[in-house]
Amino acid sequence: MNKAELVGRIAKDVGITKKAAAAALDAFVGAIHDALKKKSGSIRVSDLGTFKVAARKARNGVNPQTKKKIKIAATKVPRFSPSKALREAVKKAK
Repeated sequence: MNKAELVGRIAKDVGITKKAAAAALDAFVGAIHDALKKKSGSIRVSDLGTFKVAARKARNGVNPQTKKKIKIAATKVPRFSPSKALREAVKKAK
C-alpha cells in the first residue's frame, strides 16, 4: 500500500474527502517528525507502536567497491517498535 492508497482508505473509512484525509495523514507524519527531533524524542501510538530515536555507535566498515576499511561515524537513527496489538494482528493475518 502506498500513500495514495492509504489516503483513499482513510477517506473511505472515515467518510471524508481525500484532500482532508491527506491533510490528516501529513499532520500525523509531521507530528512524528517533530517529536523525534526533540532531545528525548519519542511518540507512542497505543495500537500502532512507538517511534523513537536510537543512538548508533561509531564502527568500522568496508567500502564494497574498493574493499578499503572505513570508519563510520556515530549517528542517531529512527526506530519503530510495534505494539502488542499490531504484532498479534500481523501474526493472525494470512
